[in-house]
Amino acid sequence: MWWRAKPPRPLGQRGEDAAVRHLKRAGYKILERNRFLGRYEIDIIAREGDTIAFVEVRTRSTLDEIPPEDTIGPKKQHRIRQAAQRYIDAADDDDTYYRFDVVSVIMPETGKPTIKLIRDAFGG
Repeated sequence: MWWRAKPPRPLGQRGEDAAVRHLKRAGYKILERNRFLGRYEIDIIAREGDTIAFVEVRTRSTLDEIPPEDTIGPKKQHRIRQAAQRYIDAADDDDTYYRFDVVSVIMPETGKPTIKLIRDAFGG
């Protein structure tokens, strides 16, 4: 009997999975993944203490000239802020702080990924 090999998961999905594991080790509690709020998506919504972090994950297979975290331009930041505002409005919780974090993942074909967490990466 022949078995088909599972197709490899896309690079971005593997990067998000690695980011989730990293965030959990750093003490975050993952609340949601790939949440659409309006027209825009937030990769990960997590809690760290009394703070909700809206986390953007950027994954590359190699370290190019531009690090993954530097590819989040003003337009993308604006979209993340818009989605986050919908979440904040729905939560209606004055005792919670909010911030925008970035997880940069370099996912080589072999070996362990290099993961960098940037707390409060851009303002809201």
